[in-house]
Amino acid sequence: MNAIEIRDLSKSFRGMYAVDHLNMTVPQGAIYGFIGENGSGKSTTEKLICGHLVADGGEIKLFGREHTDAGVRVRVGALIENAGCFPSSSVYQNLMMQAINLGLSDRDGEIRRVLEIVRMEDSANIKFKSCSLGMKQRIGIAMALLGDPALLILDEPINGLDTDGMRIMREILVDITKKYGCTVLISSHILGELEKIATHYGIIRQGRMIAELSAEELDGRARVFVSLKCADMTGARRALASKYASVKEEEGYIRVYDEDNTEAIVEYLIKKGHPVSEIFKNKIGLEEYYVELMSKKEEK
Repeated sequence: MNAIEIRDLSKSFRGMYAVDHLNMTVPQGAIYGFIGENGSGKSTTEKLICGHLVADGGEIKLFGREHTDAGVRVRVGALIENAGCFPSSSVYQNLMMQAINLGLSDRDGEIRRVLEIVRMEDSANIKFKSCSLGMKQRIGIAMALLGDPALLILDEPINGLDTDGMRIMREILVDITKKYGCTVLISSHILGELEKIATHYGIIRQGRMIAELSAEELDGRARVFVSLKCADMTGARRALASKYASVKEEEGYIRVYDEDNTEAIVEYLIKKGHPVSEIFKNKIGLEEYYVELMSKKEEK
């Protein structure tokens, strides 16, 4: 069963489509990276899934049921835009107010549980306004986890975090899926961080889904290349371009795309009078795949 199935979903504002006949599938148990430019329709889609907006048309199913079904709505937790906490209240007090709002029975036990998940069990009495950005993001996730949801929807939870904050967030999201079986839909512009945890991706542009694939499929589609450096970069690039179909100079390296035979490349350059000082094999990552995909769409 899929956690989310969207078919032909549309939402317009003043005659302009924010979501344009979107199709989307999020497998149960996945960490689904939802990617797109600003204004591409990510947040609108998430709000439609959560019921914060009403669609013009199309269908949203959560765990095989209509997303408006009260029985499935209680299985969804979300952090969209911000946590909506009271600044002068403590972390614990803010979570208690949300637990009361949700009608939870063992409120104290549930609060302790989610604080442990987000690595903040020792910060319950700190006032929200005294928390760092990373802590505030984790508090928002804790609030979304109250009631033990089966689906968690997060809008840009790692933006603005420092390196340590992003590391902690990655660990939390992986724990949520592996230990608690929760499906996570996460949007982010920080594709390098998203690539470290996502199991599936959806790439949206101008309200339409232009690619959906698993991490394994991305790895299979990613172009291999050899990166190298020589003393005479210009001469070496020209020599390689006369033999190989795709040669570019990027990020301080010469890249030979769709090739992985480093020995043959080194031997060829030596014959041409260009000793190699550094060489290694690689594949394009999520960010480069995304840029390449977007550029192809722009050309059409």
